Amino acid sequence: MLFPVFFWNHGFFDVCGSEACNADRIYPAQHDCRQSGTALYRLPDCEAGISLAQQKTAEIRQTFPMPEVVLTSPMRRCVQTAEILFPDTPREIVYGLQECDFGDFEGKNYAELSGDPAYQAWIDSGGTLAFPGGESRAAFLQRCCQALEQALQRQQHQTVAAVVHGGTIMAVLSALEEQQKPYFSWQAGHCEPILCTVTGTEPLRLRQQLTERS
Repeated sequence: MLFPVFFWNHGFFDVCGSEACNADRIYPAQHDCRQSGTALYRLPDCEAGISLAQQKTAEIRQTFPMPEVVLTSPMRRCVQTAEILFPDTPREIVYGLQECDFGDFEGKNYAELSGDPAYQAWIDSGGTLAFPGGESRAAFLQRCCQALEQALQRQQHQTVAAVVHGGTIMAVLSALEEQQKPYFSWQAGHCEPILCTVTGTEPLRLRQQLTERS
């Protein structure tokens, strides 16, 4: 039973009111609004992200199959992106598809963490150690894969879009796509899709479908 599913990374989100923050921060993952010192981290899509998602809508209709259902992370930045990309498509919020829990590192950038022994240990592990107060990569992969598998088992024989997080995409594709490519090789740009075919649901298995854009 083969059916297509394509993964979309959400649009930019506004951190401290600056688009530049998207380039150099460890993104807040588990919150839609977070206070850090005097700065409030606001995570719905910023104006640039909304504009990017709107630009993608015409391209979607020309290049990709229109989904019959859209799965989203419960985080508002994903829900908002899905509403822009697929305004007339039924949506299902899937708890378990949130970004990794960065724990004590959440909302901090590399400069702020420089010199932190716990951060250096995480770097030295290749990102496999658990974040202090957060998730390990293994736990993150297990959570995301289980949530996606259960969601797709409810959506068999449909074209499915999943508007989630960059980390979520890396987690599920590194674990479930048949090429077994490394985790970081599945990085997706904002509002950039990766098209796959579901080749099995129990257990879940995926195969990337190459397009002219791949």
